[in-house]
Amino acid sequence: MLAEERVCLNLARNIMLPRMSDFKKLEVWQKARELTVATIRASDEMSGSTASMVRGQLVRSVMSVPANIAEGSAKRSDREFARFIRISLGSATESENHLIIANDLELIRASDFESLTSKIEKVRKMLTGLEKRLTGDADKKRS
Repeated sequence: MLAEERVCLNLARNIMLPRMSDFKKLEVWQKARELTVATIRASDEMSGSTASMVRGQLVRSVMSVPANIAEGSAKRSDREFARFIRISLGSATESENHLIIANDLELIRASDFESLTSKIEKVRKMLTGLEKRLTGDADKKRS
């Protein structure tokens, strides 16, 4: 294959990829955003020196979830987008860990813990589904 043909083929692949230019339309981003806002509101009620450490880690990790979805949606390929979805999934799992610790230390109300862990579970399932779709689509394009 000539160099010009490879360039044209790569351009065609990029044109055919359905890119989500407006991440705000992604349901998983909307749910991750709701999770983030609810988590920040619940963490505002934490007090004490231990609470500030847990709160800081929790807020950073939960904010990373929708941020990585948004950033990944602007990438040029499904493979790149999937990488950011995996990062977002890791941040969601990290957030769940921090919530469990906050609950163990009685820094968060039981009702907030239940609600937030349920939201995290839903977001994680959605992220896993999106990552599978993106990697499945990328595999089909290579075939």
